[in-house]
Amino acid sequence: MFKRFRRTRINPKLRDLLTQTKLDTNDFIYPLFIKEGKGYKKEIESMPGVFQMSIDEILKECEELKKLGLYSIILFGIPQVKDSIGSDALCDHGIIAKSIKEIKKAHPDMFIVSDLCFCEYTDHGHCGILDPKNQTVDNDATLKILAQQALIHAKAGIDMIAPSGMMDGMITAIREALDSEGFTNIPIMSYSTKFASSYYGPFRDVAESAPSFGDRRSYQMNPANRDEAILESLEDEKEGADILMVKPALAYMDIVRDIKNSSRLPLAVYNVSGEYAMLKCAKRAGLIDYDKVMMETLLGFKRAGADIIITYHAKEAAVLLKG
Repeated sequence: MFKRFRRTRINPKLRDLLTQTKLDTNDFIYPLFIKEGKGYKKEIESMPGVFQMSIDEILKECEELKKLGLYSIILFGIPQVKDSIGSDALCDHGIIAKSIKEIKKAHPDMFIVSDLCFCEYTDHGHCGILDPKNQTVDNDATLKILAQQALIHAKAGIDMIAPSGMMDGMITAIREALDSEGFTNIPIMSYSTKFASSYYGPFRDVAESAPSFGDRRSYQMNPANRDEAILESLEDEKEGADILMVKPALAYMDIVRDIKNSSRLPLAVYNVSGEYAMLKCAKRAGLIDYDKVMMETLLGFKRAGADIIITYHAKEAAVLLKG
């Protein structure tokens, strides 16, 4: 009787030897949400275990992350004052610029990524300057302030920039701005294939970034379009992106594999808030073995082709990986 597959599965040591895809704490980037103030730490109801924190609390959080073997973070800012152009993101004393400096001072061994966008900073909640004629984002006007924002982060000491606004030409604009000021060694991890997804809902609670009108379908991608998804990432590669990304992850693993097969650049996925919240809800309802499903999900991202996983599960996964 044919037993080739059973023969290699029966012995657990042989199963370990033949395991193709493995998770490691170095695979993860952990998102942090920074708010003005001191001693502030507020858990988000729709995202259990995820907090808005003031900078002093973020510094404590970084210490805890390092104990778990997590050294990579991505920052999102929640300013006190928002306006039509996201001015807080365009000044040297804005929430993210201050945070980068403070984290680097206290934790120089942390690898800090900044999310480069304007939805958290604008009073209308869209990702750039609005075109008053059609009430969508003005692509070219937004490129100028994206470049300005990138330089502010670079001067503050950022390790990597991750533009997420899905503006055409954003990688070229940011790369040229960085290079012109001597920041040629700062890599760009582009949100190169970012869908106009319904999975983002809880993120808008924690980042306080829901659009005040309309939606983002005029600049984020149609979830139905596979070929366009690949082209978006390949275009960012041509413009000089160092790392590509697919966001969300769970419903788009086919796209992750397509892009991995089409490009030799490293590839990230963003395991987004809705994906995280669904597992948390299922855990509370007693429907799943949470730890096992979480790790299987993260493993699936890696197997699909992700080199980097941005995930709110990073701390929980790190605990399990440490045994």
